[in-house]
Amino acid sequence: MRRIAISVVASTMTLSLAGCGMLNATGDTADATPTKGNDLTVGVLMPEKTNTRYEQFDYPIIKEKIAELTNKQGKTVYQNAAAKAATQVQQMEKMISDKVDLILLDAVDSKGIADTVQKAKDAGIPVIAYDRLAEGPIDAYVSFDNELVGQVQGRTLVEAINDASTADKIVMINGSPTDPNAGQFKAGALGEIDGRVTIAATYDTDEWSPTLAQSEMEQAIEKIGKNNIAGVYSANDAMAGGALKALENAGVTNLPPVTGQDAELPAVQRIISGKQYMTVYKPYPEMAAAAAEMAVAKIQGKDIKFDSLTRDRVDSPTNKKIPAQLVTVVAVTKDKVKSTVVADGIYTVAQICTAKFESACAAVGLK
Repeated sequence: MRRIAISVVASTMTLSLAGCGMLNATGDTADATPTKGNDLTVGVLMPEKTNTRYEQFDYPIIKEKIAELTNKQGKTVYQNAAAKAATQVQQMEKMISDKVDLILLDAVDSKGIADTVQKAKDAGIPVIAYDRLAEGPIDAYVSFDNELVGQVQGRTLVEAINDASTADKIVMINGSPTDPNAGQFKAGALGEIDGRVTIAATYDTDEWSPTLAQSEMEQAIEKIGKNNIAGVYSANDAMAGGALKALENAGVTNLPPVTGQDAELPAVQRIISGKQYMTVYKPYPEMAAAAAEMAVAKIQGKDIKFDSLTRDRVDSPTNKKIPAQLVTVVAVTKDKVKSTVVADGIYTVAQICTAKFESACAAVGLK
């Protein structure tokens, strides 16, 4: 895989992935004789509903972009597996049976779906892995640099602890062991955390469950002591919410810094109010639009455009040098909410600054 150039802007840690695939690449109509016109069908498989981004942002953007690229003739077929790997296999097999032109797959279980990816390949249906790198003969991958996400989380957490705490014990609440991204987030975070602070308790959380994360945090509090926890590494925002509930239920008033990911609205509000320290914002509009462009270019046989959108290369356990596009990520603390999720139109100030958060918003100039 081409190496990614990282630039860090002060303590905000805004990171740039230099040289990734270009969304506005040329080569639209003249680069190949289309193998199919605009009357195409893309199957879209999302993994779960606990994280609200998939149905609020990713899929609607993909659907809209495919319609735009095909003069409103192209359509999408959507399914969400609700974190059930067997359900996703059935959903994908149905799309193969229905002969969709291409499948965008965000896998619940990246290894378990490999045989079904092979079935799609055998049926002549390309599969683009979206967000999570599925195993099997996928044609391309669009996501973020997941190890970099973990690095951003880990480095920001260590800096916050060094600035604010004399304790050095942290709790790690990692994502689902069936999600390859979770392992990459964890590896990236460990590279920044290990040796700088003491990891006193660590958990791999099935299905990214906030309820399970709350239970894990309760166990950690009992093990370590509520006043001895300097920080919490949570791999995403939903689990951060569970961890914070456990801390508050234990009577912790001076909350330690807690990380997150996905910039969910409740997490942004927690950041504004000082409960959650940070989240990682991954610009879903850019990734979703890239996936839609890749899908249409692949179906229509526009090889030059497809190649321009997939200039990176990644390896899975089963396949090497998979064409890919990796999109930028941004660390969001309370002083960066306005320049990220608000500026990108993910949330309005009114959505964030409800009556409960008015004073907190005013304090950071969000109005």
